[in-house]
Amino acid sequence: MDNFQEQLKNRRTFAIISHPDAGKTTLTEQLLLHGGVIREAGTVKGRGAKKLASSDWMAIEQQRGISVTSSVLQFDYDGKRINILDTPGHEDFSEDTYRTLMAVDSVVMVVDAAKGIEPQTKKLFEIVSQRGIPVFTFFNKIDRDARSPLDLVDELETVLGIQAYPMNWPIGSGQILQGIYDLQKDELISFKNASNHPEVVAEGEDEVELVKDAGNEFDEDAIAHGKLTPVFFGSALANFGVTEFLREYLKYAPAPVPVATVDGSLVEPSDSQFTGFVFKIQANMDPRHRDRIAFLRIVSGEFDRGMDVTLQRTGKKMRLSNVTQFMAEERENVQTAVPGDIIGIYDTGNFQIGDTIYSGKKSVEFPDLPTFTPEYFNKVIAKDVMKQKSYHKGIAQLVQEGTIQLYQSWSGTEYIIGAVGQLQFEVFKFRMENEYNVEIAFEPIGSKVARWINPDQLDEKMASSRNLLVRDRYDQPVFLFENKFALNWFKDKYPDIDLEEKM
Repeated sequence: MDNFQEQLKNRRTFAIISHPDAGKTTLTEQLLLHGGVIREAGTVKGRGAKKLASSDWMAIEQQRGISVTSSVLQFDYDGKRINILDTPGHEDFSEDTYRTLMAVDSVVMVVDAAKGIEPQTKKLFEIVSQRGIPVFTFFNKIDRDARSPLDLVDELETVLGIQAYPMNWPIGSGQILQGIYDLQKDELISFKNASNHPEVVAEGEDEVELVKDAGNEFDEDAIAHGKLTPVFFGSALANFGVTEFLREYLKYAPAPVPVATVDGSLVEPSDSQFTGFVFKIQANMDPRHRDRIAFLRIVSGEFDRGMDVTLQRTGKKMRLSNVTQFMAEERENVQTAVPGDIIGIYDTGNFQIGDTIYSGKKSVEFPDLPTFTPEYFNKVIAKDVMKQKSYHKGIAQLVQEGTIQLYQSWSGTEYIIGAVGQLQFEVFKFRMENEYNVEIAFEPIGSKVARWINPDQLDEKMASSRNLLVRDRYDQPVFLFENKFALNWFKDKYPDIDLEEKM
Protein backbone atom coordinates (compact mmCIF):
# COMPACT_ATOMS: atom_id res chain seq x y z
CA MET A 1 0.00 0.00 0.00
CA ASP A 2 1.42 3.39 -1.01
CA ASN A 3 1.53 6.34 1.39
CA PHE A 4 1.01 4.21 4.51
CA GLN A 5 1.89 7.11 6.84
CA GLU A 6 -0.44 9.44 4.94
CA GLN A 7 -3.34 6.99 5.20
CA LEU A 8 -2.62 6.50 8.89
CA LYS A 9 -2.83 10.26 9.48
CA ASN A 10 -6.18 10.45 7.71
CA ARG A 11 -8.00 7.75 9.73
CA ARG A 12 -10.60 8.78 12.32
CA THR A 13 -12.30 5.98 14.28
CA PHE A 14 -15.00 6.85 16.79
CA ALA A 15 -18.09 5.52 18.54
CA ILE A 16 -21.31 7.40 19.17
CA ILE A 17 -22.76 6.98 22.66
CA SER A 18 -26.03 8.23 24.07
CA HIS A 19 -29.06 7.44 26.17
CA PRO A 20 -31.81 5.76 24.09
CA ASP A 21 -33.81 8.25 21.97
CA ALA A 22 -31.23 11.05 22.17
CA GLY A 23 -30.80 10.88 18.37
CA LYS A 24 -27.68 8.77 17.95
CA THR A 25 -28.91 6.87 14.88
CA THR A 26 -30.20 10.08 13.26
CA LEU A 27 -26.83 11.79 13.72
CA THR A 28 -25.09 8.72 12.28
CA GLU A 29 -27.32 8.90 9.21
CA GLN A 30 -26.61 12.61 8.71
CA LEU A 31 -22.87 11.94 8.86
CA LEU A 32 -23.33 9.22 6.23
CA LEU A 33 -25.24 11.73 4.10
CA HIS A 34 -22.21 14.01 4.31
CA GLY A 35 -20.03 11.13 3.14
CA GLY A 36 -22.31 10.51 0.18
CA VAL A 37 -23.05 6.93 1.12
CA ILE A 38 -26.80 7.37 1.60
CA ARG A 39 -29.36 9.24 -0.46
CA GLU A 40 -31.71 10.18 2.34
CA ALA A 41 -31.94 9.78 6.10
CA GLY A 42 -33.00 6.25 7.06
CA THR A 43 -31.37 4.53 4.12
CA VAL A 44 -27.97 3.19 3.24
CA LYS A 45 -26.98 3.07 -0.40
CA GLY A 46 -26.54 -0.46 -1.72
CA ARG A 47 -24.70 -1.37 -4.90
CA GLY A 48 -27.91 -2.85 -6.37
CA ALA A 49 -29.99 -0.20 -8.11
CA LYS A 50 -32.84 -0.18 -5.60
CA LYS A 51 -31.32 -1.94 -2.60
CA LEU A 52 -31.77 0.14 0.53
CA ALA A 53 -31.00 -0.78 4.11
CA SER A 54 -30.81 0.99 7.44
CA SER A 55 -27.94 0.92 9.92
CA ASP A 56 -30.20 -0.97 12.36
CA TRP A 57 -30.06 -4.04 10.13
CA MET A 58 -31.35 -6.81 12.36
CA ALA A 59 -35.05 -7.59 11.94
CA ILE A 60 -35.86 -7.25 15.63
CA GLU A 61 -34.26 -3.79 15.65
CA GLN A 62 -36.53 -2.69 12.84
CA GLN A 63 -39.57 -4.10 14.65
CA ARG A 64 -38.80 -2.57 18.02
CA GLY A 65 -37.09 0.65 16.87
CA ILE A 66 -34.03 0.04 19.04
CA SER A 67 -30.37 -0.65 18.39
CA VAL A 68 -29.09 -3.87 19.97
CA THR A 69 -25.98 -4.48 17.86
CA SER A 70 -22.97 -2.38 16.94
CA SER A 71 -22.80 -1.48 13.25
CA VAL A 72 -19.52 -0.52 11.59
CA LEU A 73 -19.91 2.24 9.04
CA GLN A 74 -17.14 3.69 6.87
CA PHE A 75 -17.07 6.74 4.63
CA ASP A 76 -14.74 9.41 3.24
CA TYR A 77 -15.13 13.12 3.90
CA ASP A 78 -12.82 16.06 3.28
CA GLY A 79 -9.78 13.85 2.67
CA LYS A 80 -10.35 11.72 5.78
CA ARG A 81 -11.40 8.05 6.03
CA ILE A 82 -13.94 7.85 8.85
CA ASN A 83 -14.92 4.68 10.72
CA ILE A 84 -18.06 5.07 12.86
CA LEU A 85 -18.93 2.36 15.33
CA ASP A 86 -22.66 2.81 15.97
CA THR A 87 -23.21 1.27 19.41
CA PRO A 88 -26.32 -0.40 20.86
CA GLY A 89 -28.70 2.15 22.32
CA HIS A 90 -30.39 -0.15 24.80
CA GLU A 91 -28.82 -0.46 28.25
CA ASP A 92 -29.32 -4.25 28.31
CA PHE A 93 -26.62 -4.37 25.63
CA SER A 94 -24.10 -2.17 27.46
CA GLU A 95 -21.53 -4.97 27.41
CA ASP A 96 -21.37 -4.85 23.61
CA THR A 97 -20.99 -1.07 23.81
CA TYR A 98 -18.22 -1.30 26.42
CA ARG A 99 -16.21 -3.61 24.19
CA THR A 100 -16.79 -1.39 21.18
CA LEU A 101 -15.41 1.55 23.17
CA MET A 102 -12.12 -0.34 23.46
CA ALA A 103 -11.79 -0.26 19.65
CA VAL A 104 -12.10 3.50 19.05
CA ASP A 105 -9.78 6.51 19.33
CA SER A 106 -12.45 9.06 20.27
CA VAL A 107 -16.12 9.27 21.22
CA VAL A 108 -19.04 11.43 20.19
CA MET A 109 -21.56 11.84 23.00
CA VAL A 110 -25.07 12.74 21.87
CA VAL A 111 -27.28 14.41 24.50
CA ASP A 112 -30.95 15.39 24.18
CA ALA A 113 -30.97 19.16 24.80
CA ALA A 114 -34.41 18.91 26.46
CA LYS A 115 -33.31 16.21 28.92
CA GLY A 116 -29.61 16.78 29.62
CA ILE A 117 -27.33 14.05 30.97
CA GLU A 118 -29.31 10.81 31.40
CA PRO A 119 -28.28 7.64 33.31
CA GLN A 120 -27.08 5.55 30.35
CA THR A 121 -24.91 8.41 29.07
CA LYS A 122 -23.36 8.84 32.50
CA LYS A 123 -22.63 5.11 32.75
CA LEU A 124 -20.99 4.95 29.32
CA PHE A 125 -19.04 8.16 29.90
CA GLU A 126 -17.41 6.58 32.97
CA ILE A 127 -15.91 3.86 30.76
CA VAL A 128 -14.70 6.42 28.21
CA SER A 129 -13.25 8.52 31.03
CA GLN A 130 -11.20 5.57 32.33
CA ARG A 131 -9.55 5.31 28.91
CA GLY A 132 -8.80 9.05 28.82
CA ILE A 133 -9.76 9.37 25.15
CA PRO A 134 -11.19 12.52 23.51
CA VAL A 135 -14.92 13.15 23.90
CA PHE A 136 -16.90 15.47 21.61
CA THR A 137 -20.37 16.48 22.86
CA PHE A 138 -23.34 17.14 20.56
CA PHE A 139 -26.43 18.63 22.25
CA ASN A 140 -29.18 17.47 19.90
CA LYS A 141 -32.78 18.48 19.13
CA ILE A 142 -32.42 22.25 19.62
CA ASP A 143 -35.19 22.66 17.02
CA ARG A 144 -37.49 21.51 19.84
CA ASP A 145 -37.92 23.23 23.20
CA ALA A 146 -34.64 22.74 25.01
CA ARG A 147 -33.15 23.55 28.40
CA SER A 148 -31.00 26.63 28.84
CA PRO A 149 -27.61 26.04 27.15
CA LEU A 150 -25.87 27.51 30.20
CA ASP A 151 -27.62 24.91 32.40
CA LEU A 152 -26.72 22.10 29.97
CA VAL A 153 -23.03 22.99 29.90
CA ASP A 154 -22.96 23.40 33.69
CA GLU A 155 -24.61 19.97 34.14
CA LEU A 156 -22.12 18.41 31.71
CA GLU A 157 -19.25 19.68 33.87
CA THR A 158 -20.74 18.91 37.29
CA VAL A 159 -22.33 15.51 36.57
CA LEU A 160 -19.59 14.07 34.34
CA GLY A 161 -16.63 15.94 35.82
CA ILE A 162 -15.21 17.06 32.46
CA GLN A 163 -14.45 20.64 31.44
CA ALA A 164 -16.50 21.95 28.49
CA TYR A 165 -15.58 24.31 25.67
CA PRO A 166 -18.52 25.47 23.50
CA MET A 167 -17.62 25.54 19.80
CA ASN A 168 -20.98 27.09 18.95
CA TRP A 169 -23.95 28.46 20.89
CA PRO A 170 -27.69 28.16 20.23
CA ILE A 171 -29.71 31.32 19.83
CA GLY A 172 -33.13 30.25 21.11
CA SER A 173 -34.66 26.77 20.68
CA GLY A 174 -37.84 25.14 19.42
CA GLN A 175 -40.31 27.57 17.81
CA ILE A 176 -38.02 30.54 18.46
CA LEU A 177 -34.73 28.96 17.33
CA GLN A 178 -32.83 31.66 15.44
CA GLY A 179 -29.67 29.70 14.71
CA ILE A 180 -26.30 28.84 16.19
CA TYR A 181 -23.47 31.26 16.74
CA ASP A 182 -20.18 29.82 15.47
CA LEU A 183 -17.64 30.81 18.12
CA GLN A 184 -14.72 29.78 15.89
CA LYS A 185 -15.74 32.00 12.99
CA ASP A 186 -17.57 34.64 15.03
CA GLU A 187 -20.71 34.48 12.91
CA LEU A 188 -24.36 33.54 13.22
CA ILE A 189 -25.58 30.57 11.17
CA SER A 190 -29.31 31.19 10.77
CA PHE A 191 -31.80 28.34 11.15
CA LYS A 192 -33.56 27.83 7.82
CA ASN A 193 -37.08 28.03 9.28
CA ALA A 194 -36.39 30.84 11.77
CA SER A 195 -39.05 33.50 12.36
CA ASN A 196 -37.68 36.84 13.46
CA HIS A 197 -37.33 37.28 17.25
CA PRO A 198 -34.93 40.20 17.92
CA GLU A 199 -35.20 39.80 21.72
CA VAL A 200 -34.06 36.15 21.46
CA VAL A 201 -31.07 37.22 19.33
CA ALA A 202 -30.17 39.93 21.89
CA GLU A 203 -30.31 37.47 24.78
CA GLY A 204 -28.28 34.92 22.79
CA GLU A 205 -25.62 37.54 22.01
CA ASP A 206 -25.33 38.35 25.72
CA GLU A 207 -24.81 34.66 26.49
CA VAL A 208 -22.20 34.38 23.74
CA GLU A 209 -20.23 37.27 25.29
CA LEU A 210 -20.53 35.64 28.72
CA VAL A 211 -19.24 32.32 27.36
CA LYS A 212 -16.33 34.06 25.61
CA ASP A 213 -15.34 35.96 28.77
CA ALA A 214 -15.95 33.34 31.47
CA GLY A 215 -15.54 30.02 29.68
CA ASN A 216 -12.65 27.58 29.81
CA GLU A 217 -9.49 28.10 27.77
CA PHE A 218 -9.31 26.12 24.54
CA ASP A 219 -6.63 23.47 25.11
CA GLU A 220 -5.89 20.84 22.44
CA ASP A 221 -3.82 18.75 24.85
CA ALA A 222 -6.72 18.63 27.34
CA ILE A 223 -9.05 17.55 24.50
CA ALA A 224 -6.59 14.82 23.46
CA HIS A 225 -6.55 13.40 27.01
CA GLY A 226 -10.30 13.52 27.57
CA LYS A 227 -10.12 16.38 30.10
CA LEU A 228 -11.93 18.96 27.96
CA THR A 229 -14.87 18.28 25.66
CA PRO A 230 -15.65 20.51 22.66
CA VAL A 231 -19.41 21.18 22.80
CA PHE A 232 -21.69 21.59 19.78
CA PHE A 233 -25.39 22.40 19.54
CA GLY A 234 -27.58 21.35 16.63
CA SER A 235 -30.40 19.20 15.30
CA ALA A 236 -29.53 15.93 13.59
CA LEU A 237 -33.10 15.52 12.31
CA ALA A 238 -33.05 18.97 10.68
CA ASN A 239 -29.43 18.49 9.57
CA PHE A 240 -28.57 21.74 11.34
CA GLY A 241 -25.14 22.20 12.90
CA VAL A 242 -23.99 18.76 11.69
CA THR A 243 -21.60 20.08 9.00
CA GLU A 244 -19.98 22.45 11.51
CA PHE A 245 -19.66 19.62 14.02
CA LEU A 246 -18.06 17.25 11.49
CA ARG A 247 -15.62 19.91 10.29
CA GLU A 248 -14.37 20.69 13.80
CA TYR A 249 -14.40 17.04 14.89
CA LEU A 250 -12.06 16.10 12.03
CA LYS A 251 -9.76 18.97 12.97
CA TYR A 252 -9.25 17.91 16.59
CA ALA A 253 -10.00 14.17 16.78
CA PRO A 254 -6.90 11.96 16.86
CA ALA A 255 -5.58 9.62 14.21
CA PRO A 256 -5.07 6.02 15.47
CA VAL A 257 -3.33 5.90 18.86
CA PRO A 258 -0.88 3.39 20.41
CA VAL A 259 -2.38 0.43 22.30
CA ALA A 260 -0.85 -1.18 25.41
CA THR A 261 -0.17 -4.94 25.50
CA VAL A 262 -0.56 -7.21 28.54
CA ASP A 263 3.12 -6.76 29.38
CA GLY A 264 2.73 -2.95 29.40
CA SER A 265 4.59 -2.18 26.17
CA LEU A 266 2.97 0.08 23.59
CA VAL A 267 2.22 -0.99 20.03
CA GLU A 268 2.53 2.06 17.77
CA PRO A 269 0.21 2.27 14.75
CA SER A 270 3.24 2.95 12.54
CA ASP A 271 4.97 -0.31 13.59
CA SER A 272 5.56 -2.55 10.58
CA GLN A 273 4.23 -5.68 12.34
CA PHE A 274 0.52 -6.24 11.63
CA THR A 275 -1.52 -6.58 14.86
CA GLY A 276 -5.19 -6.32 15.81
CA PHE A 277 -7.83 -7.56 18.24
CA VAL A 278 -11.34 -8.97 17.91
CA PHE A 279 -13.88 -6.82 19.76
CA LYS A 280 -17.10 -8.25 18.36
CA ILE A 281 -18.43 -11.41 16.73
CA GLN A 282 -21.70 -11.39 14.81
CA ALA A 283 -23.49 -14.36 13.29
CA ASN A 284 -25.94 -14.18 10.40
CA MET A 285 -25.40 -10.62 9.25
CA ASP A 286 -26.42 -11.91 5.84
CA PRO A 287 -29.49 -14.20 6.24
CA ARG A 288 -28.83 -15.63 2.75
CA HIS A 289 -25.43 -17.00 3.71
CA ARG A 290 -25.73 -17.70 7.46
CA ASP A 291 -22.18 -16.49 7.95
CA ARG A 292 -20.23 -15.41 10.99
CA ILE A 293 -17.98 -12.36 11.13
CA ALA A 294 -15.23 -11.48 13.61
CA PHE A 295 -14.76 -7.71 13.78
CA LEU A 296 -11.07 -6.81 14.10
CA ARG A 297 -9.64 -3.41 15.02
CA ILE A 298 -6.27 -3.01 13.27
CA VAL A 299 -3.74 -1.65 15.77
CA SER A 300 -0.51 -1.58 13.74
CA GLY A 301 0.96 -2.42 10.37
CA GLU A 302 -0.73 -2.88 7.01
CA PHE A 303 -3.32 -5.52 6.22
CA ASP A 304 -2.88 -7.16 2.81
CA ARG A 305 -5.41 -9.67 1.59
CA GLY A 306 -4.07 -13.21 1.77
CA MET A 307 -1.50 -12.41 4.47
CA ASP A 308 -0.53 -15.03 7.07
CA VAL A 309 -1.14 -14.31 10.76
CA THR A 310 -1.05 -16.12 14.10
CA LEU A 311 -3.98 -16.34 16.52
CA GLN A 312 -2.23 -15.61 19.84
CA ARG A 313 -4.56 -17.61 22.12
CA THR A 314 -4.04 -20.91 20.27
CA GLY A 315 -0.81 -20.32 18.36
CA LYS A 316 -2.73 -21.35 15.22
CA LYS A 317 -1.53 -19.97 11.88
CA MET A 318 -4.14 -18.75 9.40
CA ARG A 319 -4.39 -16.93 6.10
CA LEU A 320 -6.63 -13.85 5.92
CA SER A 321 -8.16 -14.22 2.47
CA ASN A 322 -11.87 -13.59 2.93
CA VAL A 323 -12.03 -10.19 4.65
CA THR A 324 -14.61 -7.42 4.29
CA GLN A 325 -15.30 -3.83 5.19
CA PHE A 326 -18.77 -2.56 5.96
CA MET A 327 -21.47 -0.10 5.17
CA ALA A 328 -24.15 -1.35 7.55
CA GLU A 329 -24.86 -4.80 6.11
CA GLU A 330 -23.45 -3.86 2.73
CA ARG A 331 -19.91 -5.15 2.47
CA GLU A 332 -17.10 -5.52 0.01
CA ASN A 333 -13.94 -7.57 -0.07
CA VAL A 334 -11.03 -5.51 1.15
CA GLN A 335 -7.55 -5.72 -0.37
CA THR A 336 -5.68 -3.49 2.04
CA ALA A 337 -6.38 -1.67 5.32
CA VAL A 338 -4.43 0.32 7.91
CA PRO A 339 -4.56 0.98 11.68
CA GLY A 340 -7.88 2.48 12.78
CA ASP A 341 -9.78 0.48 10.16
CA ILE A 342 -12.26 -2.20 11.22
CA ILE A 343 -12.19 -5.33 9.09
CA GLY A 344 -14.56 -8.28 9.18
CA ILE A 345 -12.99 -11.74 9.02
CA TYR A 346 -15.23 -14.60 7.91
CA ASP A 347 -14.99 -17.02 10.81
CA THR A 348 -15.66 -20.75 10.98
CA GLY A 349 -15.37 -20.81 14.77
CA ASN A 350 -11.70 -19.93 15.32
CA PHE A 351 -12.18 -16.59 17.05
CA GLN A 352 -13.37 -15.43 20.46
CA ILE A 353 -14.02 -11.88 21.64
CA GLY A 354 -10.74 -10.34 22.85
CA ASP A 355 -8.49 -12.46 20.61
CA THR A 356 -5.22 -10.93 19.38
CA ILE A 357 -3.80 -11.73 15.94
CA TYR A 358 -0.38 -10.74 14.64
CA SER A 359 1.98 -11.28 11.70
CA GLY A 360 5.58 -12.44 11.95
CA LYS A 361 7.29 -14.27 14.78
CA LYS A 362 7.10 -11.76 17.63
CA SER A 363 4.13 -12.69 19.85
CA VAL A 364 1.77 -9.86 20.83
CA GLU A 365 -1.14 -10.03 23.27
CA PHE A 366 -3.62 -7.23 23.95
CA PRO A 367 -5.57 -7.20 27.25
CA ASP A 368 -8.92 -8.96 27.67
CA LEU A 369 -12.02 -6.92 26.91
CA PRO A 370 -14.55 -6.23 29.69
CA THR A 371 -17.25 -8.79 30.53
CA PHE A 372 -20.26 -8.39 32.80
CA THR A 373 -21.51 -10.91 35.33
CA PRO A 374 -25.09 -11.91 34.36
CA GLU A 375 -27.93 -11.06 36.74
CA TYR A 376 -30.89 -12.85 35.11
CA PHE A 377 -31.11 -16.53 34.24
CA ASN A 378 -33.44 -18.79 32.24
CA LYS A 379 -33.44 -22.50 31.53
CA VAL A 380 -33.84 -22.90 27.79
CA ILE A 381 -35.63 -25.80 26.09
CA ALA A 382 -36.03 -26.71 22.40
CA LYS A 383 -39.73 -27.28 21.65
CA ASP A 384 -38.97 -29.71 18.80
CA VAL A 385 -36.61 -32.54 19.79
CA MET A 386 -36.01 -33.25 16.08
CA LYS A 387 -34.15 -29.96 15.71
CA GLN A 388 -31.36 -30.64 18.22
CA LYS A 389 -28.57 -30.00 15.69
CA SER A 390 -29.86 -26.51 14.79
CA TYR A 391 -30.62 -25.86 18.46
CA HIS A 392 -27.06 -26.58 19.59
CA LYS A 393 -25.55 -24.69 16.65
CA GLY A 394 -27.69 -21.61 17.33
CA ILE A 395 -26.86 -21.54 21.02
CA ALA A 396 -23.13 -22.02 20.37
CA GLN A 397 -22.97 -19.21 17.81
CA LEU A 398 -25.06 -16.68 19.72
CA VAL A 399 -23.10 -17.33 22.92
CA GLN A 400 -19.83 -16.65 21.10
CA GLU A 401 -21.12 -13.19 20.21
CA GLY A 402 -20.87 -12.36 23.91
CA THR A 403 -24.33 -10.88 24.53
CA ILE A 404 -25.54 -13.88 26.54
CA GLN A 405 -23.64 -16.38 28.65
CA LEU A 406 -24.18 -20.13 28.68
CA TYR A 407 -24.21 -22.53 31.64
CA GLN A 408 -25.14 -26.18 32.09
CA SER A 409 -26.46 -27.90 35.17
CA TRP A 410 -23.55 -29.57 36.94
CA SER A 411 -24.77 -33.13 36.72
CA GLY A 412 -27.16 -32.90 33.76
CA THR A 413 -27.42 -31.49 30.25
CA GLU A 414 -29.89 -28.64 30.88
CA TYR A 415 -28.91 -25.35 29.29
CA ILE A 416 -29.14 -22.19 31.38
CA ILE A 417 -28.48 -18.81 29.80
CA GLY A 418 -27.55 -15.69 31.72
CA ALA A 419 -27.88 -12.07 30.65
CA VAL A 420 -27.38 -8.54 31.97
CA GLY A 421 -30.93 -7.51 31.00
CA GLN A 422 -34.26 -9.06 30.00
CA LEU A 423 -34.20 -7.70 26.44
CA GLN A 424 -31.26 -9.99 25.68
CA PHE A 425 -33.53 -12.99 26.22
CA GLU A 426 -36.10 -11.57 23.79
CA VAL A 427 -33.44 -11.03 21.14
CA PHE A 428 -31.98 -14.51 21.75
CA LYS A 429 -35.43 -16.13 21.33
CA PHE A 430 -36.21 -14.07 18.22
CA ARG A 431 -32.90 -14.96 16.59
CA MET A 432 -33.13 -18.67 17.44
CA GLU A 433 -36.53 -18.78 15.76
CA ASN A 434 -35.74 -16.55 12.77
CA GLU A 435 -32.11 -17.41 12.05
CA TYR A 436 -31.94 -21.07 13.12
CA ASN A 437 -35.61 -22.06 12.68
CA VAL A 438 -35.77 -23.43 16.23
CA GLU A 439 -38.63 -22.62 18.59
CA ILE A 440 -37.52 -22.40 22.20
CA ALA A 441 -39.20 -22.00 25.56
CA PHE A 442 -37.82 -20.34 28.68
CA GLU A 443 -38.23 -21.56 32.22
CA PRO A 444 -37.30 -18.55 34.35
CA ILE A 445 -35.11 -19.11 37.36
CA GLY A 446 -35.03 -15.38 38.13
CA SER A 447 -32.23 -13.10 39.17
CA LYS A 448 -29.20 -14.73 40.74
CA VAL A 449 -25.82 -13.69 42.10
CA ALA A 450 -23.20 -15.58 40.05
CA ARG A 451 -19.83 -16.43 41.61
CA TRP A 452 -17.03 -18.59 40.21
CA ILE A 453 -15.28 -21.04 42.56
CA ASN A 454 -11.80 -22.53 42.28
CA PRO A 455 -12.35 -26.15 41.05
CA ASP A 456 -9.73 -27.38 43.57
CA GLN A 457 -11.87 -26.05 46.43
CA LEU A 458 -15.17 -27.40 45.14
CA ASP A 459 -17.18 -29.97 47.07
CA GLU A 460 -20.46 -30.76 45.30
CA LYS A 461 -22.15 -31.04 48.70
CA MET A 462 -21.80 -27.25 49.02
CA ALA A 463 -24.63 -26.87 46.48
CA SER A 464 -28.24 -26.46 47.61
CA SER A 465 -31.56 -25.07 46.39
CA ARG A 466 -30.29 -21.62 47.43
CA ASN A 467 -27.03 -21.89 45.50
CA LEU A 468 -27.28 -23.86 42.25
CA LEU A 469 -24.06 -25.42 41.02
CA VAL A 470 -23.57 -25.05 37.26
CA ARG A 471 -20.66 -25.11 34.82
CA ASP A 472 -19.85 -22.28 32.39
CA ARG A 473 -18.98 -22.88 28.73
CA TYR A 474 -15.35 -23.46 29.67
CA ASP A 475 -16.43 -26.18 32.19
CA GLN A 476 -15.55 -23.98 35.17
CA PRO A 477 -17.81 -24.36 38.27
CA VAL A 478 -20.14 -21.48 39.13
CA PHE A 479 -22.59 -21.02 41.99
CA LEU A 480 -25.83 -19.15 41.24
CA PHE A 481 -26.90 -17.76 44.62
CA GLU A 482 -30.54 -16.94 45.28
CA ASN A 483 -29.63 -13.48 46.57
CA LYS A 484 -26.93 -11.54 48.45
CA PHE A 485 -28.14 -13.01 51.76
CA ALA A 486 -27.54 -16.56 50.47
CA LEU A 487 -24.09 -15.51 49.22
CA ASN A 488 -23.14 -14.06 52.62
CA TRP A 489 -24.47 -17.16 54.40
CA PHE A 490 -22.23 -19.32 52.18
CA LYS A 491 -19.21 -17.10 52.90
CA ASP A 492 -19.82 -17.41 56.64
CA LYS A 493 -20.15 -21.19 56.41
CA TYR A 494 -17.08 -21.62 54.15
CA PRO A 495 -14.75 -18.74 55.07
CA ASP A 496 -11.73 -20.30 53.29
CA ILE A 497 -13.45 -20.66 49.91
CA ASP A 498 -12.48 -18.10 47.24
CA LEU A 499 -15.39 -16.80 45.16
CA GLU A 500 -14.83 -14.63 42.10
CA GLU A 501 -17.30 -12.24 40.42
CA LYS A 502 -15.94 -12.96 36.94
CA MET A 503 -13.96 -15.62 35.19
